[in-house]
Amino acid sequence: MKESQPSAIYLKDYKVPPFLIDKTELTFDLDEATTIVTSRLHMRRNPAFGKSTAPLVLDGGEDVKLIGVAMDDYALPPEEYRISEDKLIITATADEFVLTCETLIEPQNNTRLEGLYRSSSMFCTQCEAEGFRHITYYLDRPDVMSVFTTTIIADESRYPVMLSNGNEVERGKTDEGKTVVVWHDPFPKPAYLFALVAGDLAVKNDVFTTQSKRDIKLQIFTESHNIDKVDYAMEALKRSMRWDEETYGREYDLDIFMIVAVDDFNMGAMENKGLNIFNSSCLLASPETTTDDTYLRVEAIVAHEYFHNWSGNRVTCRDWFQLSLKEGFTVFRDQTFSADMHSETVKRVEDVSFLKTAQFAEDAGPMAHPVRPASFIEISNFYTLTVYEKGSEIVRMIHTLLGAEKFRAGSDLYFDRHDGQAVTCDDFVAAMQEASGFDLSQFKRWYSQAGTPIVTVTDSFDEATGTYRLAMKQDTPATPGQPTKLPLHIPVRVGLLDEQGTVVSSEVNGVVAEDHVLHLTSSEQEFEFSGLTSKPVPSLLRGFSAPVKLRYDYSSKDLLLLLSSDSDGFNRWSASQQLAVNELTTLINQAIEGKELSIDSQLANGFKGLLADKTLDPAMVALILALPSQAYLSELANPICPAAIKQARQYLKAQLANALSADFERVYREHKIQGEYQATAKDIAHRSIKNIALSYWVETNSELAQQEVVTQFQAANNMTDQFSALSIAVNSQHKQAEELLSAFYEQWKAQPLVVNKWLMLSASQDQENALETVQGLMEHPAFDLKNPNKVRSVLGGFGQSVAGFHNADGSGYRFLADQIIVLNKRNPQIASRLCTPLTRWKKMQPELSAKMKAELERILAEDLSKDVYEVISKSLA
Repeated sequence: MKESQPSAIYLKDYKVPPFLIDKTELTFDLDEATTIVTSRLHMRRNPAFGKSTAPLVLDGGEDVKLIGVAMDDYALPPEEYRISEDKLIITATADEFVLTCETLIEPQNNTRLEGLYRSSSMFCTQCEAEGFRHITYYLDRPDVMSVFTTTIIADESRYPVMLSNGNEVERGKTDEGKTVVVWHDPFPKPAYLFALVAGDLAVKNDVFTTQSKRDIKLQIFTESHNIDKVDYAMEALKRSMRWDEETYGREYDLDIFMIVAVDDFNMGAMENKGLNIFNSSCLLASPETTTDDTYLRVEAIVAHEYFHNWSGNRVTCRDWFQLSLKEGFTVFRDQTFSADMHSETVKRVEDVSFLKTAQFAEDAGPMAHPVRPASFIEISNFYTLTVYEKGSEIVRMIHTLLGAEKFRAGSDLYFDRHDGQAVTCDDFVAAMQEASGFDLSQFKRWYSQAGTPIVTVTDSFDEATGTYRLAMKQDTPATPGQPTKLPLHIPVRVGLLDEQGTVVSSEVNGVVAEDHVLHLTSSEQEFEFSGLTSKPVPSLLRGFSAPVKLRYDYSSKDLLLLLSSDSDGFNRWSASQQLAVNELTTLINQAIEGKELSIDSQLANGFKGLLADKTLDPAMVALILALPSQAYLSELANPICPAAIKQARQYLKAQLANALSADFERVYREHKIQGEYQATAKDIAHRSIKNIALSYWVETNSELAQQEVVTQFQAANNMTDQFSALSIAVNSQHKQAEELLSAFYEQWKAQPLVVNKWLMLSASQDQENALETVQGLMEHPAFDLKNPNKVRSVLGGFGQSVAGFHNADGSGYRFLADQIIVLNKRNPQIASRLCTPLTRWKKMQPELSAKMKAELERILAEDLSKDVYEVISKSLA
């Protein structure tokens, strides 16, 4: 452990920058060994700063070597500047000047994948959040916005494609024969949105005509062997552009929009102005190599990054504490886009399932933080589910409170008022409030309070008056640094069902409707419904109207009624999950106590009705049939007993499979699709229910089902069906599982993205020798420690193996800790994200908790990056 540990940065300490950069002129002379970067920064003192004598302090990185610096073409001697802790400091400056810096960097040695680096044979950049300082010295903060002109000089025989932000404005040759390409972006932007790509790339061209009849040139670049896999992304881009025009009135502003696929990338994708850079796994798609869920993911991420053109680029965040200003809003936009393209209910269930499994766990862990954090040590650690997913839920609640029309008016005001500015979450809320007239002052607490609120509901019915009452209490548990919480403004959407499952009308505050949004604003509050003839079953939190944990004492009968009849599709799924959680909790307790597992499952009755109802959306039924995951059950448990949770899930799935064997076989056969693969909502729905039915059917140990798995694997004409069959074989410990794994690798070993799926599935096998399997995968020719996707596949997959990762002797924890220590030196961002499973140590059963904690302490004793130090130190606090 370092003697001097990194210190925190606080939102309360924010100050405007002392200098502004009106124009940024960059020249990159790209070479195989070194790259020379020359920057000309047209600077002036910021009148809003106040102090006119403040020194100029530019951010740099330890991998940037300063060759020379000049002010207004006067070369500064060493005594007139100094470099301290990666900062370039110049004490004496004019009020307005041009600063020229010449720096040397080595992109080929950049393993952290921030700034300018090499991926395969191409140069590429990743500058969010603070990567630009690894290119040259700069005011690397989002509230310094500048107009960029970028000149790229390179050997065209090696790098025929040379791209940067904006529009290409010039092309020529140097005296030495190198090619020179100049790009100009007329829109001011912070340095984190800068991008550069140079390589030998193939391109897919298209055109989009805007609502004002402007033709926008669209280009997607990949390495030549992948160019056949970008057609779907191109169509998704055009759908996104049209949707943003129709839904938000936002038209694209440049003459060209470009996307580049990169194999080595820490994130999913990056919204750099006019030049989006994508992790290949989030862009490439073909029926042979891509599953349905990846098709949907590609569409959503393409949309997300495009939507950032307005919610993130044209209007950006003032500081990194405001990150959700752009990310939460844009996630909401991409989620509603996907819902409009496919099934609104299915999309909502998928998003909430992820939120409740992963973000709720984050809220309950040592890294819990508000959507707008009060402090951080390393900003890269705050690209979190809280900022993105919970941030989206906050925007969704505003939409619920205001209604679609007033929300659109608020977004129009926000974009128009702040175009070209770096602003705050408060500015966003203020625009919504002003445009709608709705008071959001209490609602803003959602941005500053961490944790998941618990809403407890009780009810009563007065037969004499036909009055039904709901009493609600809200409580948010203490989180690190926030022991006391204030009441939030929580929108609770409610419907009431009669004994037949029909939603009935009722009156609340003079409004008669079948569906009411209740405003829970106090710690305790009562709501009254009149005009009823019998006590209803409440359908609470319809559509998951707020990111809270709901506590209401539903009986199994109530849950079955909601499951079979509720007109709110989300709550049908929610009822099935609660039924399953209730039964699994009983089984988990039996397993912990060493008892023989036994239960009379009510869930089987609900499932049987769903499987027989051909009027329902098959995709929705498939989601309902999926039992709560090991991860979600772990989030609910305290302490977490992984082996008991695994045993309970396996037992209940087998019970359901045997009780409904004929139904699952019938559904499997009914939903087989003939003909060519199509990534349509209808066909995806058929494949989803077919494959989950097969996963149940095979649990009966039927020879016919076992053979059907092999047949589907061998005969599949698409990756969804083939990989589903393989996953079912592995997870059911099919007698041919290893044989099918080997065959799959041999078939697809030339396709890296498919191999990544194989790596993850192989690493997640729940067998006693799981650790040895993963150690072998780390030595496999298909694995590369430098590639984040492969690291996530193997080590992320291993974390899903109960027998391997949660080995009683602690060897699984020790292995992961070893990898974190290695990656801490190579790629701190990836290393810090791998720490998450170990940070759950306080919730684990005692014998496992002690072993997890010991590994965290061992990591902390190392010389750690800021990224890893922050996660580990907070986990042990």
